[in-house]
Amino acid sequence: MHWSTLRCLLRAQPVSSGLLCRSMKTARKLSKPLLLDLEKRWDNMSPDEQMDIQRQLNERQRGPWSELSMEEKKAASTAYFIAFGPYGSRSIIHPPGFFKKVALGTLSMLAISGVLFYCIRSFAEPPPPTMTKEWQEASNELLKSQNIEPITGVSSEGYTGKGMY
Repeated sequence: MHWSTLRCLLRAQPVSSGLLCRSMKTARKLSKPLLLDLEKRWDNMSPDEQMDIQRQLNERQRGPWSELSMEEKKAASTAYFIAFGPYGSRSIIHPPGFFKKVALGTLSMLAISGVLFYCIRSFAEPPPPTMTKEWQEASNELLKSQNIEPITGVSSEGYTGKGMY
């Protein structure tokens, strides 16, 4: 027996008006048709119906769970799932196949940009002759012969870098 029930029974006030304590009231059982396929019907129900079912389930859950029918236990877990699942404000926004379309669109844009890059590079002119390795080595030798940057540069003693270019 719950403490609130004991407290209500041991209360000194007479129960003359026929009213019982609130904790002694038992909520009525919910009908099976009301609970069947609740998660499928939830979106089509009016907000008043949704609130009524949630209220009735909350009242039934306050009592001992051993008295709940299997449908009520399932509906209670379904109501929890509905409250925190993909229903109402948490419903899925995108239609099925949306993310597949996004992935294919992204991959196709990457492929198109790769082909475009290759086409532009194939029609471009060759690099200028000053970019060849021989030209850069000759430029570094010219810098050494003219003693350019004698402290830390190409002309310094013990220089091991690649030069200016």
